[in-house]
Amino acid sequence: MTLSTHDFKSRLHAPDIVVAPGIFDALGASLAEQAGFDTVYLSGASLAYTQLGRPDIGLLGLSEIDASLSRIRERVEADIVVDCDTGFGNAMNVMRCVRMLERSGANALQLEDQTYPKRCGHLRGKTLVPTAEMVGKLKAALDARQSDATLIIGRTDALAVEGTDAAIERAIAYRDAGVDMLFIEGIRSDADIQRIMAEFKGQVPIMANMVEGGDTPLQNAAALQALGFSLVIFPGALVRALTHMASQFFATLRQDGTTDAFRDRMLDFGQLNDYLGTRSLLELGQKYDNT
Repeated sequence: MTLSTHDFKSRLHAPDIVVAPGIFDALGASLAEQAGFDTVYLSGASLAYTQLGRPDIGLLGLSEIDASLSRIRERVEADIVVDCDTGFGNAMNVMRCVRMLERSGANALQLEDQTYPKRCGHLRGKTLVPTAEMVGKLKAALDARQSDATLIIGRTDALAVEGTDAAIERAIAYRDAGVDMLFIEGIRSDADIQRIMAEFKGQVPIMANMVEGGDTPLQNAAALQALGFSLVIFPGALVRALTHMASQFFATLRQDGTTDAFRDRMLDFGQLNDYLGTRSLLELGQKYDNT
């Protein structure tokens, strides 16, 4: 697969929308890259689901995100957008977060204006920090990055908490702070989209979040591109697909005492090793034997 030769920022300003599937480990990232995606989204929710077996309610820490990102970056060349939640504290925490994750290979870092600990954007009961505090955190993130090519995404959860007007006001403040992209979470209607695009389209890229069963109605990438979005993420879709499949797998194994009935929905040992490149890695190791 040939990845884009353009930098991530340039692609966000191009006519075609960037589609980023949510991933949580190196295997998922490599599968996405093999399928032709040049951008992936390291989802904090998906990390919480898979690493902790818990919901997205702020239980995950910075070091856990950093460790996952490092392994993913070692495996793939795709651009990686990283969900940094609230930055894990105040502006100083945000600066440390940006420096760590940029060194580990992030191409873009998303920060939100919830209080800490946060919760999933599509859960009820969210609370927000003051706008001025969030502006300070975003400015700290912009100052902390080593390269302007590392993008800072300002996310607001105000729409569900304070309404559309407040969400747009916050997004304006984040745009004016200098963020590279805006993410207005929990959009519920075409009217909201029209108001958001009237304010920001052509000024700063806008990102969309597709959550199966969430607040925002599902739309495909072409429709979102026509509306004016520059990036769409599907953050938890892979986990939902795998959880459904795994439930069926374990039920079959429990009932039959064997995986045989599930073989048509699995790779066998040889097929998986072919995908992982086991032979070529072993041959590479042999190159250095007895030297």
